[in-house]
Amino acid sequence: AVDQGRTDELVKKADETLVPSLSELPGFSGYYLIEAGNGVISSIGFFDTSDHADESTRVASNWVREQKLETALPNPPKITSGEVVAHKTRELVQA
Repeated sequence: AVDQGRTDELVKKADETLVPSLSELPGFSGYYLIEAGNGVISSIGFFDTSDHADESTRVASNWVREQKLETALPNPPKITSGEVVAHKTRELVQA
């Protein structure tokens, strides 16, 4: 879980600096940061290859250190990767 007192800071910094950095990476297709409440934040990144996705993980890890967010994110991230096997998209609306 994220330090709930720093959730707004984390979201703002991610929107302003992390997302633009990730979007410049080779193979970038999309990125979503999801605030589920109670200090739970998840992200989903879409990249063309697993190597590209691995690079995004390295970029995000460096970003946490550069932004001095280690104390806001006390637990190591749970990273899952795989191939998208079914999907459909339409315009997203804020819940």
